[in-house]
Amino acid sequence: MDVLSPAGFVASIRTCETGAGWRKRSPVHHALIHELPFALNPRALIKTRAYKPDTVRDSLRMNERPPARHRLPKITAFAVRAVRVPMKQPHRTASGSVTESPLVLVDAITDEGISGDGIVFTYTASALKPTAELIRNLAASVEGEPLAPREVADRFAARFRLLGMKGLVSMAVAGIDMALWDALARTHDTSLVRLLGYVEKPIPAYGAVGYDGAVDAARCAEHRAKRGFKGIKVKIGYPTVSEDLAVVHAIRKAIGDDPAIMVDYNQSLTPALAVQRLRALDDEGLTWIEEPVRADDYEGHALVAREISTPIQCGENWWGPHDMRQAIAARASDYMMPDVMKIGGVTGWQRAAALAEAHGIPLSNHLWPELSAQLLCAAPTAHYLECADWWNPVVADPLRIEKGMTEVTGIAGSGVEWDENAIARFAA
Repeated sequence: MDVLSPAGFVASIRTCETGAGWRKRSPVHHALIHELPFALNPRALIKTRAYKPDTVRDSLRMNERPPARHRLPKITAFAVRAVRVPMKQPHRTASGSVTESPLVLVDAITDEGISGDGIVFTYTASALKPTAELIRNLAASVEGEPLAPREVADRFAARFRLLGMKGLVSMAVAGIDMALWDALARTHDTSLVRLLGYVEKPIPAYGAVGYDGAVDAARCAEHRAKRGFKGIKVKIGYPTVSEDLAVVHAIRKAIGDDPAIMVDYNQSLTPALAVQRLRALDDEGLTWIEEPVRADDYEGHALVAREISTPIQCGENWWGPHDMRQAIAARASDYMMPDVMKIGGVTGWQRAAALAEAHGIPLSNHLWPELSAQLLCAAPTAHYLECADWWNPVVADPLRIEKGMTEVTGIAGSGVEWDENAIARFAA
């Protein structure tokens, strides 16, 4: 087949311009454009024998006015629903128990009929309906806007600068942000991780064990280890350090030497007590000690991190990348684990991951396993994925874990889709 030179192709196209809009073409030109992938692709033109250096500028001009099919979709509507998903068994911590998951499910719908999903976890049922109503109010303000998640996130940040981007406001904005990113990925018929410019990769996953005493904690840990998890995280913070040690020893005996063990104090200690107590854990080979003191006590965490050999982990209760920046400045922890909702949705997570990369900090996640598995693929310092099945009843296709590693190949969007029958059953 004869190849039309780039300059000749451009010149012939220009003869068909009407001047009123995008070019109208003859059938021959239409066939060239739609049947030859390189026709409107300068890089592909360079690979053809017809390429000459002085034709590149002409070839670039062909993309000056993109066709209508390349326009950015608009956000047309949102669906916001509240559900209360019961736990299979209560998840106990040193700071309280979780018996159910109050969730707000957010669907962002575009003018192309594509929808994206987001999940907001309100921790307590008393905040469920107020959060859902807040999301509806905020969502209405971006209907009719282009599907540009970062742009929307920046607008919300500016709008709420005086009120502050924490608490329910931050949660509501994050839920909208998650749904918009999912919709954007689905618009491009790809996964979130590929939309972000990365590819799927396996991330080691760990399972969680509650504040259940040495015997029950060991039994649960053994079950998690048999499922192939690469690590076990257990809640501790018992009245005495000897009880904490008993739990760690029982779990190590139950799961063997290979899986990692992490412990979580759920902010239950003062800095001074944490230093005293955690020294007793330094010889246990723990992968990390999580949130020994209040999450917003950066100086207290920094004190513990200086005095203790075992790496300190925190981050799930930081509100946005600015909290993370303050924690890094204070040297509050060795590892960090943002919560995709509290950190600001997918947009906030990307900014947090950039901070972690710049400072060489290993990054894990908190909850949101389907979404977080892809975000960790796009995090250069990815460490572990926390795998929690709390919301599985309303998710049509929960995250797959194979031999202790995440599996996200072949997933559309963020990987979150609803089980509508379950949503109807758990509607609040």
